[in-house]
Amino acid sequence: MKSNQQENFISLIKKGNRSSFVAMIGNAVIAAAKFIAGAVSGSGAIFASAMHSLADAVNQGFVFIGSILSEKKPTRRFPTGFGRVINIFCMIAVIVVTIMAYETIREGWHLLQHPKAFSGGFWLNILVLLLNLLIDGSILIKAMREINREARASNKGFQIVIGAFTNVSRAAPPTRLVFYEDLVAVTGASLALIAVVITTLTKFQLLDGLTTIIIGLLMIGVAYRVGYDNMVGLIGVAAPIDIEQRVASIILNDEDVTDINKIRILQEGRYYHVEALIELRKGLTLADADDIKFRVQDKLIADPDITDVGIGIIEDNGIKDWTPKSLGELV
Repeated sequence: MKSNQQENFISLIKKGNRSSFVAMIGNAVIAAAKFIAGAVSGSGAIFASAMHSLADAVNQGFVFIGSILSEKKPTRRFPTGFGRVINIFCMIAVIVVTIMAYETIREGWHLLQHPKAFSGGFWLNILVLLLNLLIDGSILIKAMREINREARASNKGFQIVIGAFTNVSRAAPPTRLVFYEDLVAVTGASLALIAVVITTLTKFQLLDGLTTIIIGLLMIGVAYRVGYDNMVGLIGVAAPIDIEQRVASIILNDEDVTDINKIRILQEGRYYHVEALIELRKGLTLADADDIKFRVQDKLIADPDITDVGIGIIEDNGIKDWTPKSLGELV
């Protein structure tokens, strides 16, 4: 029994969101390097960027744990599963980002009021920020690929970037968090790099404080976007229209199904719960109708994105009830 429990725990870890795990490790390394560089040079922009990287590392740790717990199978007490657990952990991450953003903006305001010259470490700052761009850029590309994979979009080359922005709403909550945070991380590191170079060459020290505030504001933007997405997820949100159309197509492809009377598809985390009332051709016995119902359920549950299916059956009423526009109506 103990070995089975261990095996189950290991399998859950393997199902955890890979993007958040990689981002956690990468941002922890970057944050340590930035804090050292910031202490040596006294750069506020480097400090702000370090705070952002630290927030990212902490967040991704929370999110990775949440992604593991959300993969647990439904139980008698929690029959719909644990998909929304990841939304709770992402909301915790939002709180961390907000606190870090406040500290960053406060530091930027302090630097505007009391600008200070760099005490050295110019090349150290440059190397650290280039390392930041390399690691966060790699994580961002990985998150973009993950978004396309979760959205089942077969994009290649530069289309991966376009597909990531187009399909980000269809990605799992942890993948979306990694995408938004590393998008800001790459932007923040670029701004910090510009600030370090300009303030060193021109002695325009106010730019350091301005850059620090901008990075803090970008972090607030991430907190708002991620917070809104996960608040909606906690309430319960209808599946995207293309998911609903895919489910309807699976149902209607059965030769004995004539129509869909009602359908509701609820998204929980990265998974979907399907409830539908389907119409079958006339003249079937109760035993045959039950067999068809179970056959349709099996086809739907075979989809890796669907974890729960409830199907009701009625005889064809002779009226066309289902159209793509009616998708998402409550059962």
